[in-house]
Amino acid sequence: MTGSIISTPGTVPTGSQPLAIELVALDVAGTTVEEGGAVYDALHTAVLEHGSGATSSDVQHWMGAEKRAAITALLAIGPGTSGAPGDAPDEATVDAAFVRFTALLHEAYRLNPPTPIPGAPEAFAALRAAGVKVALTTGFTRDVTRGILDVLGWSVASGPDQWLSPEVTLDAVTCADEVPLGRPAPYMVHRDMERTGVLDVARVLVAGDTVLDLRSGVNARAGAVVGVLTGKLGAGDLGRERHDFLLDSVADLPELVASLNA
Repeated sequence: MTGSIISTPGTVPTGSQPLAIELVALDVAGTTVEEGGAVYDALHTAVLEHGSGATSSDVQHWMGAEKRAAITALLAIGPGTSGAPGDAPDEATVDAAFVRFTALLHEAYRLNPPTPIPGAPEAFAALRAAGVKVALTTGFTRDVTRGILDVLGWSVASGPDQWLSPEVTLDAVTCADEVPLGRPAPYMVHRDMERTGVLDVARVLVAGDTVLDLRSGVNARAGAVVGVLTGKLGAGDLGRERHDFLLDSVADLPELVASLNA
């Protein structure tokens, strides 16, 4: 174990039997992938360049969201009106800011390629060896996500015959442009269930490093919702959001899941 497990009394789902976790659905940036805050910086720069008055805390509020939705909301914050709703931006401005965000992110990743959160690949392998499927959810588009996975060398099961196979890294990946709404909606979690053949949401553990990650897990009615402290939020901030456990890192997940499946 690389860190401590912090649980909140009274928030762990109750029942006569321990949770049986069949699927772990994990966020990407800040949770399983270290990318130096490039998403945050690219998002902030892109909206500022297109007339937003968003502050750092405004941007943090939208971390984990589908990026086009985040840009739309942040562009509605005019200069001097931090956090306050304003006029909805026109579609052309949103398009331009999204294109700029994507370009900035690609350039940042070219200069400083993303790397796995320490212990994440080993956690994936340990969970899958124990019969627990591992999937990702992300606010990125499929195009951006594919680039990140290629850099990391992470492969994804092409179908049921590769679920839990040691020949691949992950059992499924769902991106925000593949569902009707991104976080905090539950749809990416549910799509991961579809893609891995998991039927009972009570047998899903959702983990992430942002408030919206946790809200998505709660809205999905996941059996366990876990915050990890490898992102920008500490235990005090992330812990205020509804959750079942806080972990130092996804590297601690195999031990937690083993205890829930005991």
